[in-house]
Amino acid sequence: MMEMREIAGRVLFAETLEEKLRLGPLAATDESPGPAIALPDAPGRPQELRLRRDGVRAEFPGTNRLDEDRERGVMLHFLANHELLAAELMALVLLRFPDAPKEYRAGVYEAMREEQAHAMMYLRRMRDCGIAFGDLPVNDHFWRIVAPMETPLDFVTRLNLTFEQANLDFSKHYAGLFRQAGDAATAAVLEKIHLDEIGHVGHGLKWFRKWKEQGETDWHAYRRHLTFPLTPARAKGVAPFNAESRRLAGLDEDFIRHLQVCQVSRGRTPLLHWFNPNAESHARCDLTGMPWQPDKTSIALEHDLEALMTGCCHADDALLMRRVPSVDHLMRLRDAGFEPPELMPLETAPGRKLGGFRPWAWAPDAVERLRPFAADVAPGMPHAFREALPAKWFSKEIGLELEHALGRVAETGALHRDAASALTEISRLLESGQALLKAPFACAGRGHLRVNRESDPHRTRGWLGNTLAAHGSVVVEPWLERVLDFSALYEMKPGGGTELLALTRIDNDAAGRFLGIRVAPKWGNLLEPALAEFLFRQADVLRIYQEKIPAVLKDLLPGHGGPLCVDAMVHRRGDGSLALKPVVELNVRMTMGRIAWEWMKRDPARRGGRLRILRKPALTAAEIAALAKGSGCFLNDPAAATTFLAYWERG
Repeated sequence: MMEMREIAGRVLFAETLEEKLRLGPLAATDESPGPAIALPDAPGRPQELRLRRDGVRAEFPGTNRLDEDRERGVMLHFLANHELLAAELMALVLLRFPDAPKEYRAGVYEAMREEQAHAMMYLRRMRDCGIAFGDLPVNDHFWRIVAPMETPLDFVTRLNLTFEQANLDFSKHYAGLFRQAGDAATAAVLEKIHLDEIGHVGHGLKWFRKWKEQGETDWHAYRRHLTFPLTPARAKGVAPFNAESRRLAGLDEDFIRHLQVCQVSRGRTPLLHWFNPNAESHARCDLTGMPWQPDKTSIALEHDLEALMTGCCHADDALLMRRVPSVDHLMRLRDAGFEPPELMPLETAPGRKLGGFRPWAWAPDAVERLRPFAADVAPGMPHAFREALPAKWFSKEIGLELEHALGRVAETGALHRDAASALTEISRLLESGQALLKAPFACAGRGHLRVNRESDPHRTRGWLGNTLAAHGSVVVEPWLERVLDFSALYEMKPGGGTELLALTRIDNDAAGRFLGIRVAPKWGNLLEPALAEFLFRQADVLRIYQEKIPAVLKDLLPGHGGPLCVDAMVHRRGDGSLALKPVVELNVRMTMGRIAWEWMKRDPARRGGRLRILRKPALTAAEIAALAKGSGCFLNDPAAATTFLAYWERG
């Protein structure tokens, strides 16, 4: 009777296809497994099938031309190479790990024979389609990833639980497509392979559970044993997710649910996103030399709302997170039509190739967090690592400079660096109205003080003293009767070109504190008719935000590239007429308006909606449950949030 070692050696090293695919007996002996072999550079192959390492590769065909013989043949060429590689890798396992358990080796041998049979079935169908094996270049991806394994556990993790698990999606889905195209013979081949792959995944899972750390969940053990460039998302095929076949293979529900929401780049090198909503505070502390001492609200902002950044990520991007959301929450987002990007825990080590960075803001805290990954981005990338933006760009001072560049209006405020000049300006404004004092590095309506004739002067002086000490300056401007708050969203190219992306409507409370953002494909749909008439005809709003502001941003923000936003307002003058204050603030960073617009683009409905930021302690459990069952959805996890809830309200 033939030995497994002899058969495996022929499958791995033979240089003719006939020898490589010749099946050994059903029951080979394993009495003389021999010494472990060294890892060969590549499997033996005929010249036309040798693995390419020069980057030359054929393009995997699409599914829209499966009714053409050649297109089907090209696809089968890819699949035949995958099956041949799988057989060669299984032969490699038998030769490299002679001391592995006999039961495990017998299972690998059986699977190797099935992979040989799969390759032969594909070859027969290829010939019927007019394609010969070797007509196209074949790549070495499977070999490069799996062959350097150091233990059988590496093998079951990389091949059985990753590449073969992905084939549970692919083989079933493509069997249906081939059947729809009228190719019942190829469909039958894929259906047979699908059933065999269930067994292969199940065999690998059985031994994975024996060899992994006991007490560790399958999912966590699987993630821990993968090495880049493999990620859990590679265990999903580019096809509908097939949960049922995974259950048949023995995977548990926890593993299946985690995998279903797991995402990773499959082509474009990912941009790494980061949420740092306290950018202004870090810029202020960096400027003044004061240590950052966050309060509970600042910490809650970072932890509760970081999931909002998933809406800004493309499918190939990644988000670095302090706390990855629960699988239940990710499933709810997925069911609502929002596929999450790759989510990287904060402890993720550098060393992976990245396409660049997209933090909320290039403030000192983002620079500190992302610096370890700087070397992972190739030189010359448009979103490369950079040092922090000038502190002034995070202050209301930059908004005042934009106002001056556009041309001061009666409502334009002024920056004061001492209490005496600020008090003089306050007294002047109180002669005809009220004053609004702003802390320059505050945001979202926090750090404001409204002053009128009845205000306590001691409180005003105390506020001024504290703010000047902490911020170095204060903004004093007239208090205005708000009618509408809105924002203009921009993306600025590193060379200076600036594109207006959208206009939004801001929901603020009576004190100007942020409550939410409304977005729609057409901004005019968010406006009452009288407001629309004023803005589009009298105020000429489009010319201001499409032409005038982009024209001055290049000189105002030299070298900047990335998101920015101009907040503005319509107010009512004493005579009852409407007036536009074109710049309330200039935010050189991401904003909640940009977040809402990005979520709207990803919403399958594409009808617009409202992003609401709610205070969790102010809501009852019944109110939270009612919102969860409504037409919208929570964008962060209500169960994990302590203070803030982000809710997307459709329509």
